Amino acid sequence: MRREQVQAFVKENLLTFLTIGGVIVGIVLGIGLREVPAEGEKWSPRDVSYINFIGDIFLRMLKALILPLIVTSLIAAVGSLDLSLSGKIGGRAVLYYVITTVMAVILGIILVVTIQPGKGAEETSGSEKGEVRNVTTADTLLDLVRNMFPPNLVQACLQQYQTVLTPPKSNPAETDLLLWSVGGKFVDGMNIIGLVVASIVFGIALGALKDDVQLVLKFFQQLSHTIMKVTGWVIWLSPIGVLFLITAKLLEMDDLGEIFGKLGLYFAVVAGGIVFHGFVILPTIFFLFTRKNPVKFVANMGQAIATAFGTSSSSATLPVTMQCLEDKNHIDPRVSRFVLPIGATINMDGTALYEAVAAIFIAQLRGLSLTFGNIVAISITATAAKEFLKPD
Repeated sequence: MRREQVQAFVKENLLTFLTIGGVIVGIVLGIGLREVPAEGEKWSPRDVSYINFIGDIFLRMLKALILPLIVTSLIAAVGSLDLSLSGKIGGRAVLYYVITTVMAVILGIILVVTIQPGKGAEETSGSEKGEVRNVTTADTLLDLVRNMFPPNLVQACLQQYQTVLTPPKSNPAETDLLLWSVGGKFVDGMNIIGLVVASIVFGIALGALKDDVQLVLKFFQQLSHTIMKVTGWVIWLSPIGVLFLITAKLLEMDDLGEIFGKLGLYFAVVAGGIVFHGFVILPTIFFLFTRKNPVKFVANMGQAIATAFGTSSSSATLPVTMQCLEDKNHIDPRVSRFVLPIGATINMDGTALYEAVAAIFIAQLRGLSLTFGNIVAISITATAAKEFLKPD
C-alpha cells in the first residue's frame, strides 16, 4: 500500500518534479558551460542565442496564451457570478494585493536598513548603463488610469500608452520635470490592465442580462475550457524550456565571480526578502484566514513557482498558476479565473520589495544618509511604481 501511495504521489506531481529538475540542471549546465565556451574566451551572443532558442520558443508559446486566457477567463468568470458577489471578490482581492505589497516593501526596507549591503560595496560601471526615462510619479499614476480605458481594444492587444516629457525649448538644460512639456505615445507591449477592465465590464454586462445571453456566456465558458486544455499541453514543455532559459541566462552574464563579489550581499538581501515574503509571510496569511495547511498549498504550486523562476514573468506564468490552483488546490475556476488575471497585472510584491531595497542600496553606496521621511517616501514610491513596471 505504501509503494502504491508513493507511485500515486510521484505520478500526480511528475511535472513539478521534472520542472524543478530542469531548473537545477539548467543552473549546473549554465555554470559548467561557462568554463568551456564554444569559441574564444567566452560564449558569443550568437552561440547563447542558439542555446536560448528552445527556451525562447517555450516562452513565446506561454505568452501567446496570455491574451485569450485573460479575456475568456474573466468574461466567463464574472458573467457566471452574481454582480454583488463579483464586487466582493474583486474588492477583497485588490485589498489583499495592496496589503501584501505594503508588507513586502516594509520587509525590504527593514532588511536593507538593518544589513546595509551598500556600505563598503563597490559601485559597478554597469550601474550607470541603461536608458533613464524622465517621468514623475504623478505621470505614472495617470498612465495607469489612461491604460485602464484604451481608446481601441485591438490596439490594446499590442500597445499601451506612455507619457513622454520633453524639456522646454527655451531652456533645454532645465532639470525640474514639472516644467517640462507633457506629451504621450503608444509603446509596444500588451495593455493587460486595459484588457482586464474591458473583460470585467463585458462579463458584468453578460451577468446583468442573464437568461438573454446564456448562449454568449456559454461560448466564452467553453472557449476558456479550450484554452486551458491547450495550456495543459504547453505546460508539459516546462522542464525543457526552463532548462534552456536558465542555461542561456547564465551564459550571457559577464563575470559571475565579479558580480557576486561586488553585489553579493545586495543579491542576498533581495533574494532573502522575496523568499521570506513568499514562503513565510504569505503562507501565514493563508493559514490565519483559512485554517488550512499552507505547506500543502504551496507544495501544490511548485510547478508555477519553478516556471516563474525560469521565465521571470508573472504574466507568462499565469496559465501555469491557473492550472495549479484549479487542478491541485481545487480552487473554484470562477474565482481563480477572475482574481488571477488581475493579480498577474497589478500584484508584484517581489518587484515592490526590490525597488525599495535598490533605492536605499544606491543611497548607501553613494554615502547618502536617509531620514525617516526619505524612507517613507521611498516606500510609497516603490508601492506605486511596482504597479507600472513591466514584469517581462
